[in-house]
Amino acid sequence: MEVGSRVSVVRSRNVVLDSGICPADIIIEGDKIVGIHSEVTTAPQRWGQQILDVGDLVVMPGVIDSHVHVNEPGRTDWEGYWTATRAAAAGGITTLIDMPLNSNPPTTTLENFQTKLHAAKDKCFVDTGFWGGVVPGNQSELRPMIEAGVPGFKCFLIHSGVDEFPHVTEADLRTALAQMQGTDRVLLFHAERELKHVKPPLNNPREYATFLATRPDDMEVEAIRTVIKLCVQYRVRCHIVHLSTSEALPLIDEARKAGALLTVETTPHYLLLAAEDIPNGATHFKCCPPIRTKSNQEKLWSALKAGKIDMVVSDHSPCTAELKLLRSGNFLKAWGGISSLQFGLPLFWTSARQHGFTIQDIVNLMCKNTARLCGMENRKGSLIVGDRDLNSP
Repeated sequence: MEVGSRVSVVRSRNVVLDSGICPADIIIEGDKIVGIHSEVTTAPQRWGQQILDVGDLVVMPGVIDSHVHVNEPGRTDWEGYWTATRAAAAGGITTLIDMPLNSNPPTTTLENFQTKLHAAKDKCFVDTGFWGGVVPGNQSELRPMIEAGVPGFKCFLIHSGVDEFPHVTEADLRTALAQMQGTDRVLLFHAERELKHVKPPLNNPREYATFLATRPDDMEVEAIRTVIKLCVQYRVRCHIVHLSTSEALPLIDEARKAGALLTVETTPHYLLLAAEDIPNGATHFKCCPPIRTKSNQEKLWSALKAGKIDMVVSDHSPCTAELKLLRSGNFLKAWGGISSLQFGLPLFWTSARQHGFTIQDIVNLMCKNTARLCGMENRKGSLIVGDRDLNSP
């Protein structure tokens, strides 16, 4: 369905509004919704404008995918804005937020941010935003990037996989959080950390269980303990990306009940794929944190249903086929990342409806809550009448 300058009214018997799903006409002027009328008529002359009537098809807010690795500039052979944003549009995503890595240079300075903006110019088919990055020693760059428009920052508590985006220590985090106080920006954490006692036996590298043993649940749990401690101390919004282990859920729940400004996301691959089903050598299933067991997966679904996980995002992380080592099938050496940007909405909805979720739930988890994370809730995530003066000086 294409809505352009020729179509100024979208009509459906199933429009997803904040108040519920109902028949409605959505009136569009320029690039804004200027009216929503639930008393639908059949006469196009009502508005003197062309009507796109989609019948019973669902009309909902566009998905806001707040976790996408586009990789341009520097690794455009992995992915670039031209292809990533087209894939997003094909999958119902109208806004994506690009991670500060694995592009090179990474988005860790104002200059690098401007380089990324230049790389994305005239290549985006959907609205695109950009996270900044926190790495050792770049604390003086955070405020300038905030002033330039980044909604927050991403950091790693473990090696990121690319040397130009090093992981941070607790001391680095304290410096960064002090800079972020009072800004209402959010710090995103890849919450895994190395543990000295984790020394798994390195068995057949083609077996998924061999890789899984190298990234046990404790690596996430202990990292999340650190996140919670700092979140409570500095009173800065903190967000845990791609939660894969259910073992951290009690910690997160307790922290939020105590007032921590903490949100958490998970992804379709943790909700739909299970370790027991991954064949030998199938390295396209490798990601970090890893896909875990079926029993863990069901606990993630229960937490999602109970509102203890706030959102579902893609964590789209593509690479070249060569880096996946598909011929050798070596899980220990293959690049970790799953490429699935355009499939998130249909995959998640197919399984979510079997778990008792509604379309309204999908909008909350993939549109409203992700928009709120990025500070876009006044213009994204819901079908509401827009503020005509939103972009005025």
